[in-house]
Amino acid sequence: MIVIHHNPKCSTSRNALAAIRATGAKPVIVNYLETGWTRPQLQALFAAAGLTPRQAMRDVRSPAQDMGLLEDGVTDDDILDAMIAHPVLVHRPIVATPKGVRLCRPWQMVLDLLETRPDGPLSTQDGKPLLDKKGNPVD
Repeated sequence: MIVIHHNPKCSTSRNALAAIRATGAKPVIVNYLETGWTRPQLQALFAAAGLTPRQAMRDVRSPAQDMGLLEDGVTDDDILDAMIAHPVLVHRPIVATPKGVRLCRPWQMVLDLLETRPDGPLSTQDGKPLLDKKGNPVD
């Protein structure tokens, strides 16, 4: 089973999802902006991925700076509380497979979590190549 915590507006998240689907897998897609987060869920994901809440926090194009979350002295509990109240603060995509859990930025990091290599070629929605014919990332 593969679970992707996904933001459909994010190209990195869309690319990771496309690579997962190119393996033939049918992932569970969690649109966390709609479903939100719970504290135990975030704590488990971050622990499994080896991340702190600060490392998993989206700090660009998010309300993190305006909320003062980038300041020194902000605790992990403060960040978790903010992430629960504002799901957009969590960086994406976070992917869980039998091989582990990872924040897949860049999207190519998802490849190490997959049991099989995606079939290529694979392109973005606007035609930019992601994978060649052998399923290798195209830079």
